[in-house]
Amino acid sequence: MAVLATLALFFGTVFAVCCVLLAAFIGSLLYMVVLHHRLKDAGLHREEVLLSTPLPADADLPHVVIQVPSFNEGPVVRRGDESAAALDWPRDKLHIQLLDDSTDETAETVRQVAAELRAKGFDVVALQRTDRSGYKGGALHEAMQKTPHDFFAIFDVDYVPSPDFLRVCMRPFFAEPNLAFVQARFDFLNPHENALTEMQMVTLDAHLGIEQATRCWAGHPLPFNGTCGIWQRAAIDAGGGWKGDTVTEDLDLTYRGWVKGWRALFLTSVGVPGELPADTATWLRQQQRWQDGFRHVSMRMFPEILKSRSITWGAKGAALLHLCMSLNQPVLLIGVVSGLLAALLAPSLVPLLLTLFVITVAWVIFCAATFLRAGHNFIRGGEIPPLEFGAVLLRFVGGQIATVVRSLGVHAKKAFSKPKPVVFDRTPKKGA
Repeated sequence: MAVLATLALFFGTVFAVCCVLLAAFIGSLLYMVVLHHRLKDAGLHREEVLLSTPLPADADLPHVVIQVPSFNEGPVVRRGDESAAALDWPRDKLHIQLLDDSTDETAETVRQVAAELRAKGFDVVALQRTDRSGYKGGALHEAMQKTPHDFFAIFDVDYVPSPDFLRVCMRPFFAEPNLAFVQARFDFLNPHENALTEMQMVTLDAHLGIEQATRCWAGHPLPFNGTCGIWQRAAIDAGGGWKGDTVTEDLDLTYRGWVKGWRALFLTSVGVPGELPADTATWLRQQQRWQDGFRHVSMRMFPEILKSRSITWGAKGAALLHLCMSLNQPVLLIGVVSGLLAALLAPSLVPLLLTLFVITVAWVIFCAATFLRAGHNFIRGGEIPPLEFGAVLLRFVGGQIATVVRSLGVHAKKAFSKPKPVVFDRTPKKGA
């Protein structure tokens, strides 16, 4: 009996620790909302000033390389490639690289579009690889070696920038030449296609409008979002270049450059519409890739951040808390299993365990609801009424539960199978 009591106490303690960790992780979102309101006026003013920086005459503008990665995305590849050519920049200084790793008919479409654009006088090259070594990161790295120019605008093929994107987003580089990259905000082509896309719109608006904007304003590490941004070659090289050994090459390069002293800018006022996955299976695969990539980068960068002598402890704390968000799922799974075991071994602990559980869930829902509504109000002006927004929140909670359940299945399967190399699971789009 003493052994069972000790085990029950152990699992109960683990459960309590997990509850505290989850409360801290989710509580950081509430902190970001508070910080956002504190820094918003100054942050938006700085953005306005930077975007009013005058551009040089066309003859003095730098060369810009547009990179459009694609993989088996037939329905959207023509639209994405042609939108790159529609960007307003001197024709002799606009260079387009179509980075295509496709293994289906998309490859022929890319070659055809490239030929059509070249016939119209554009400098367009289709860089098609026979293998996907390094996936998107590998394609970006190889393409960089084929051009001498210093600025790279990256667009996933389903995003459609407005023609003035470069004229707007290149301005901050002339005001602050040491920016690593300028990141525009995602907007959406199909936010109201169904309940899933509406939930994603609300979630991503909070991530971009609250998290990303506030990190930029506060001087915290600003992760690149993988698309709709412009990088300087010097910053990419300083960070060690694009790598394909994680499935979130954007987050990886961001942190490698950040520990070298490079900082970035997020633009809340510049939206670039793209397509949201409209079916649950595709969305869940995307969430799994993002979670896995976060963990890969966390394991790589924790030691680098901690041992850096040029980063203040406050900045280290912000970076580590951000990367620790990738531990949400493992902590939740450990907590649930520990709580169930403690309840089975010592039924007398059930009231205490339930109290902890209810308090944690209530706190998590409060923080998530505040965070999501703040992002929606900031980006969309509160266009979804409160009652309808409650339904969106319920879908968000259901989506998080679904991602945890799927993640558990994926990792359980991995535990009982031979180790496999990291695979970049591209999110397919329909071209809606």
